[in-house]
Amino acid sequence: NRRKKKGDSILENPSIPNPFPELCCSPFASVLSASLLPKATSRKKQVIKVYSEDDTSRALEVPSDITARDVCQLLILKNHYVDDHSWTLFEQLTHTGLGRAIEDHELVMEVQSNWVMEEETKLYFRKNYAKYEFFKNPLSFFPDHMISFPSETSAALSHSGILQMFLSSSTYPEIHGYLHAKEQGKKSWKKLYFLLRRSGLYFSTKGTSKEPRHLQFFCEFSNSDMYMSLTGKKISGAPTNYGFCFKPNKSGGSRDLKQLCADDEQSRTCWMTAIRLLKYGMQLYQNYMQPYQGRSGCRPLNITPMRSISENSLVAMDFSGHRSRIIENPTEALSVAVEEGLAWRRRGCLRLSSHGSPIAMANMGMSIHRSQSWFHHKISREEAQRLILQHGLVDGVFLVRDSQSNPKTFVLSLSHGLKIKHFQIVPLEDDGKLFYTLDDGHTRFTDLIQLVEFYQLNKGVLPCKLKHYCARIAL
Repeated sequence: NRRKKKGDSILENPSIPNPFPELCCSPFASVLSASLLPKATSRKKQVIKVYSEDDTSRALEVPSDITARDVCQLLILKNHYVDDHSWTLFEQLTHTGLGRAIEDHELVMEVQSNWVMEEETKLYFRKNYAKYEFFKNPLSFFPDHMISFPSETSAALSHSGILQMFLSSSTYPEIHGYLHAKEQGKKSWKKLYFLLRRSGLYFSTKGTSKEPRHLQFFCEFSNSDMYMSLTGKKISGAPTNYGFCFKPNKSGGSRDLKQLCADDEQSRTCWMTAIRLLKYGMQLYQNYMQPYQGRSGCRPLNITPMRSISENSLVAMDFSGHRSRIIENPTEALSVAVEEGLAWRRRGCLRLSSHGSPIAMANMGMSIHRSQSWFHHKISREEAQRLILQHGLVDGVFLVRDSQSNPKTFVLSLSHGLKIKHFQIVPLEDDGKLFYTLDDGHTRFTDLIQLVEFYQLNKGVLPCKLKHYCARIAL
């Protein structure tokens, strides 16, 4: 009753003078008073529970019409995180080993209304650097052998041309290729030739034939959500680790899943990206553009995408003169970085030598990195790959971990070209001093922090520079 009184109309509260007394006797008084109330007072509120990577959780009381982006913004503000537009709300189905990034515009309460009692489902708050990466580099997401264009369209499309076709209401590229499909009600999988068209997903009953009489409907997407398999072959018995599936809204459980499996990560990424574009269209582009609104105006598709915050914060600088300057020349930047690396080493040697014995130096080098967000203590190779996959297979996503095969060494796990690669960081002792190296001692660092900072500026022996680190955030 007390809550109800708080929501009463100001026209019925005797403590507040009524500027329009003639409305009190009107038969429309109740209607007008309701319309004069702020909309926020009529919005229902519900409590949601959000988890982080370290399994801590936070309960939030939110309006029933809150979107996934709004929940992320709320958690960013509450935890004082930097908003680099990669924070994502993630839905994870524990028993079936499935998960998906909830689109920024989706209503969280609608997502939860599709949960079934038998399934343990959680909402996670984490970063996903690949969420809108296809808007920045679509050519790497849609390989030539998997995409076909309408006959009247030129085969050689520009960067923006592919996206324009995906977002157009009149045309749509055709995605085609082989996928393994789990037969309904059986444990077996069958390899079939699939085609994605605007009307839905089809498979051919006769080889690679695209004739209408040979195409059989497999799935449409308006009443279902697409999930990625997080457990690989373990639960579903899939032939590869690159599975995804479609789950009908408010379905009865795993028996209603339509499961598919690709042969490699590039193929799975292409299929899933194209289906997202088919299902949401321009809404995805509006989600992507929203953080840039009100800054320098909308950035059209044919303009080079702006760099991320992490990239803009890592540029080569020259501080030798009266004013600092950004070094644009790659050759000059490389030489400056090498000199800076040597200076790091000299400063590190002086710092470590003040501690005295080689044992003290070794202890210093072995512990200084443990407080860093990119370092993960004693996790397996499989766990490292899972963390990077969750953060998005964008070039430069990385973490550093202990080596399980050699306790004295470390491993740099790095995403590049939709693959996860692992590089061993070897400790090296020289003249009583301990160093770390990735390239057999050609470039040496006194601790892992210096090593990571160096490769954030220079790719060196790595296939790309370190850009985004995987962190276990806490709520």
